[in-house]
Amino acid sequence: MNLLRITPSTHSSVSSRLWRLSIFLLLSLPDSKGRAIWTAHLNITFQVGDRIISQLGDSGVFGNHSPLERVSGAVVLPERWNQNACNPLTNFSRPEQADSWLALIERGGCTFTQKINVAAEKGANGVIIYNYPGTGNKVFPMSHRGTENIVAVMISNLKGMELLRLIEKGVYVTIVIEVGRMQMPWLSHYVMSLFTILAATIAYLFLCCAWRPRAHNSSMGRRRQIKRDVKKAIGQLQLRVLKEGDKELDPNENNCVVCFDIYKPRDVVRILTCKHFFHKACIDPWLLAHRTCPMCKYDILKT
Repeated sequence: MNLLRITPSTHSSVSSRLWRLSIFLLLSLPDSKGRAIWTAHLNITFQVGDRIISQLGDSGVFGNHSPLERVSGAVVLPERWNQNACNPLTNFSRPEQADSWLALIERGGCTFTQKINVAAEKGANGVIIYNYPGTGNKVFPMSHRGTENIVAVMISNLKGMELLRLIEKGVYVTIVIEVGRMQMPWLSHYVMSLFTILAATIAYLFLCCAWRPRAHNSSMGRRRQIKRDVKKAIGQLQLRVLKEGDKELDPNENNCVVCFDIYKPRDVVRILTCKHFFHKACIDPWLLAHRTCPMCKYDILKT
């Protein structure tokens, strides 16, 4: 890569592209409402002998279409032969002392929507679905459109099997589901992408700035040389002192287009190669700044 070939136009073009790419990534970030994951605090209580045991932690995640609400009740299993609750005729063994209950259902066999609706139709206040065997502590937010307003939470296979074994042993288990924290697992990917672009932009600008003094000095040198050439060209242009009787003094004929004043006797005028003339005091600064005739744009360096 030849760093000396970096030009202002190239710098502007690349910087513009990097900026547009950054804006594109920002605008393409997922909507936090649709993609955020809300953890579920499960306050689990059960009695073993004379001891009452309570467990509290981020044990699950709310489904994508679940209301984010607090719900509680006794944990109830579906019939032994239909623990995935996919059959619309599935029954749940609700304890008599339970005023409200939560269905504990295994994942698989049908859609989340189907099994959640089966439990809701049987009177469940909420649904807890535990993940497949072999997934350990892994959970993810379920998609279950059409489940109305019933709270639905996924928990890990390990936690689900723990609850399952307790209930199968006849232990009365209650759970209070609380809304936990919002998590955005996709954010790290986009943050890293933006960080990479930012780092590349900074590195590019650093390289440009490192070589800018050389380019700046070269540009300054060219401007100083042009200025010297312009001064030399101005010095070679004809000067003339106007006197009485000169046709240039006719106010109806000419006036200086730089200062818009009429010519008077003893005015010193500068006559350009294009034959246009102006007050010397007016045209010399103009030529130093613009290099061209104010009237016809003729470049004095072309002479």
